[in-house]
Amino acid sequence: MYAGRELTVETGKTSELTNGSCWLTYGETVVMANVTAADKPREGIDFFPLNIDYEEKLYAVGKIPGSFLRREGRASEHATLTSRMIDRPLRPLFPKDMRNDVTVVVTVLSSDVDNAPEIIGFLAASIAISISDIPFNGTIGAVSVGLVDGKVVLNPNTAQREASDLDLTVAGSADKIVMIEAGANEIPNDVMLNAIAEGHEEIKKIVAFIEEIKAAVGKEKFAFESKEVPHELLDEVLDEFGDQFKYALDTDDKNIREERLLPIKDAIHEKYDEEQGAPLMDEVIYKAQKVIVRRWLLDEQKRVDGRGMDEMRPLSAEIDLLPRAHGSGLFTRGQTQVLTVATLGPMGDAQMLDGLDEHTEKRYMHQYNFPSYSVGETRPSRGPGRREIGHGALAEKALIPVLPSVDEFPYAIRTVSEVLSSNGSTSQASICGSTLALMAAGVPISAPVAGISCGLITEGDRWMTMVDIQGLEDFYGDMDFKVGGTHNGITAIQVDIKIDGLTLDIIKEAFEKTEKARKYILDEVMLKAIPAPREEVSKYAPKMVSTTISPDKIREVIGSGGKVIQKICAECDVKIDISDDGKVFILGVDKDNVNRALYIVETIAKDPEVGAIYKGKVTRLMNFGAFVEIAPGKEGLVHISKLENNRVEKVEDVVSPGDEVYVKVIEIDSQGRINLSRKDAMNDLAKKGKLD
Repeated sequence: MYAGRELTVETGKTSELTNGSCWLTYGETVVMANVTAADKPREGIDFFPLNIDYEEKLYAVGKIPGSFLRREGRASEHATLTSRMIDRPLRPLFPKDMRNDVTVVVTVLSSDVDNAPEIIGFLAASIAISISDIPFNGTIGAVSVGLVDGKVVLNPNTAQREASDLDLTVAGSADKIVMIEAGANEIPNDVMLNAIAEGHEEIKKIVAFIEEIKAAVGKEKFAFESKEVPHELLDEVLDEFGDQFKYALDTDDKNIREERLLPIKDAIHEKYDEEQGAPLMDEVIYKAQKVIVRRWLLDEQKRVDGRGMDEMRPLSAEIDLLPRAHGSGLFTRGQTQVLTVATLGPMGDAQMLDGLDEHTEKRYMHQYNFPSYSVGETRPSRGPGRREIGHGALAEKALIPVLPSVDEFPYAIRTVSEVLSSNGSTSQASICGSTLALMAAGVPISAPVAGISCGLITEGDRWMTMVDIQGLEDFYGDMDFKVGGTHNGITAIQVDIKIDGLTLDIIKEAFEKTEKARKYILDEVMLKAIPAPREEVSKYAPKMVSTTISPDKIREVIGSGGKVIQKICAECDVKIDISDDGKVFILGVDKDNVNRALYIVETIAKDPEVGAIYKGKVTRLMNFGAFVEIAPGKEGLVHISKLENNRVEKVEDVVSPGDEVYVKVIEIDSQGRINLSRKDAMNDLAKKGKLD
């Protein structure tokens, strides 16, 4: 049993040419994982080449793809994020000195709404690797955690996910936590920590189950050619160049650091490349810097830029940098700088989704761009990769809990974070920049959100954390613990680690440090740039109103062949979107025109009521009166005796075709004919002081 439901694992039946394979069934969700490894290491690389792909097949939910070719194409954003979620906890557990290519393919074969395939996909990948002959230094499991009415729910079903204040994924071994990813409705630290702890208790059970499977069918791990840097070579380089490295690294300016390091790297390559090879020496140079930075942190509590362990880099925030944008914010933390631009649009601009779950559209879109110039490099832009998609999704997750509802603010919202300069924690800077841009755009968010990261250095039983890690501390450290949140609590978490796991004590300290830091960022930097969301949207932003009509009236608003709605759009210069449930969204540049269109739609959707006053247009004149259209398709007669308080000899003496007049409904006869009075409407409005 897994979180109260039966989990079935099958292996040895299919995919016999892989290194490891399994099928997992959970309810009516079926996921297959296959892992393969190259026989020999790839030459000329200084990293472990692991690739993990999570594949969504629409046949899993009985759908035909909506693309022109009617087949799955590029991985969806959700599939990409799931691939990253599976990758992050597995990658640190492979031998760091292995250079054999390893590929893990997780395929969703069947999916039911109550048993989400993402967690089952992670378990399938973990089991397939564990029973394979590929070297792997651990057994890990994962669980999804929700919070419904203040109570923890493991692997929540659809109804529980909709009601949950927490969307948490925890992965871990029997002893430690190896990955945390969460979106939350401003959850306090202690509640989040308890949810993680309860999730870990379930993980321990699934890890024990995987160990039983390994004992029964697991293969002996193959031997591989180690690419570990020779210790004597590393020691030799540190003895000769250590002081030079220390001088080069001891600065808060990334440009100066790189300038100082360049001649040291050249000298090392010149001395050793012929005998050792350039790829090996690149890794020696990396490890030499890593040794120095870690020794500084652990032994001297010294950071390369001279800060204290709980001290942040210089911060600044600005808004309104772009005059024609609907909202813009620039957030700077040391040499990390992110510009976020907010754009508002009609609900018809919401992103359409074609995936396995119940979500068909996304109203809020956050996108993150990381150009090569942000790190002083040159390479062509090829569109967003997995990292960019992941960082954009993290910022999106952090801000969703504070966004207004569609009823309160009927806009589709897009924010784009452009990383202008990067020296660590750009994803968290994009959260801050996005908050500034949304507030500047007049989006009435319920609370501002800030993001900050916490690092970790470990050695045996020793460990220490530091807040606001920069690039070197991320590269050479053991953890990047990212937390976004408001004054009230956490809205998003993403934890990347390079060691075998974290204890609850480390997680608790990271929560405490990030909470203190984000409150400082909010109070001392962001809220001084803009203390509250603007009361109105930009003059360049579309003006939007919404209403709800009876679904039975949608046909009348649209009209035969769309004639009615097209006429409203043309006359008022607006765009109108109507959903099947009767939600109507009206967008235009001029606020008066938008309100006029809203008035017309509501007039059409409501049956005329005796005593109601309307502003209509004279359509034609007769000897006995004038016909006035109070809404497209709804016309009534103003008898000549009802035009003025005094006697009227000719209708044309008072009104002409095309005139806009106020009229009051005085009767609707048995045949549905509407009798109107101009004089009664004018008298009533004059008494109320509303006659224009």
